[in-house]
Amino acid sequence: MISPDPTGAAPGAAAHTGTPMAFVRAIVQAYAQRGLDADAALAKAQITTPTGAAEAGYVSALQFERLCFAAMQELDDEAPGWFHRRLPWGSYGMLTRASQGAPTLGVALARWCRHHGLLTSDVQLRLAVAGERASVQLSDQLPATAPREFALLSLLRNVDGLACWWIDSRIPLQSAEFPFAAPPHAEVYARLFPGPVVFDAPAAALRFDARYLDLPLRRDNAALDQMLHRALPLMVRPYRRDRLLALRVRQLLQADLAHTAQSLAAALALSPRSLHRQLAAEGMALQALKDEQRQARAVELLQRSQRPVKQIAREVGFGSDKSFARAFRLWTGQTPEACRHGGRADAQLGARPANAA
Repeated sequence: MISPDPTGAAPGAAAHTGTPMAFVRAIVQAYAQRGLDADAALAKAQITTPTGAAEAGYVSALQFERLCFAAMQELDDEAPGWFHRRLPWGSYGMLTRASQGAPTLGVALARWCRHHGLLTSDVQLRLAVAGERASVQLSDQLPATAPREFALLSLLRNVDGLACWWIDSRIPLQSAEFPFAAPPHAEVYARLFPGPVVFDAPAAALRFDARYLDLPLRRDNAALDQMLHRALPLMVRPYRRDRLLALRVRQLLQADLAHTAQSLAAALALSPRSLHRQLAAEGMALQALKDEQRQARAVELLQRSQRPVKQIAREVGFGSDKSFARAFRLWTGQTPEACRHGGRADAQLGARPANAA
């Protein structure tokens, strides 16, 4: 189990940097369900006021990590109080090992979700793909006494953290959805799940670009052994590298060639400096990507429209047709006019009947 650690704040996130006391009370409730006292675990975590005046407060990430670690060991339950039956210590490690040899993230996540059903029938996880969108969907039959919010939040954070760790890449979320009303500490969700967060949804789900499922796993068994020793903090750290970054930049530029480094970085939840650095790590440069899309758009307009060259130049970001012509010759080795006429000649030749003279 991975404890929700909201300290990895996304750009523009709210000011709170701790774990809500509501999650502490969920751990205390797990002890109560077993007829046990949580005082020793709270003392190990140096948490002294889990109820009363501090109910709306926060504890540090380190305090909550220590509390979760103590509870999972003392209760011998890696999902403390969530399900009808305990998940003994090591259950989630075993689940991860069973998926470790998969060739791609998609295969690994599908196995993980399927095998999770062997641990408990109280929740069902399913990987679904529809076109370019993927989702991990979660349905549940949790008992009324279970801390449902904490359970669903933690399970989806487990999936998100593990998926990012497997491919060593940030996976931008298109949405994180939860089947309950926004809690008083709703701002924590924006830090745990950067991207749109939806409450009162039909079911819990994470949605993201399906192309991440094709990426290979980048962690070997030695890395897995090391990670499992400190899974609680390690797998909730915010990943900054995005292994599909160049592809996502291309998509943004295709939609709007007027994008600047600043607007692209904002759309990708990065700083401009991080955007340039991560593209360089992929062997790409932002200017090259912009020129690639400007060239493609210019060729399309020259060969498929009657627009004047001056108008096309402005549309692809040039102040004059002369500067556009110079750049176009560097890109293609020909003038815009030659490209226009050559493209139309090729189209006419291709349209001639096969038996034409």
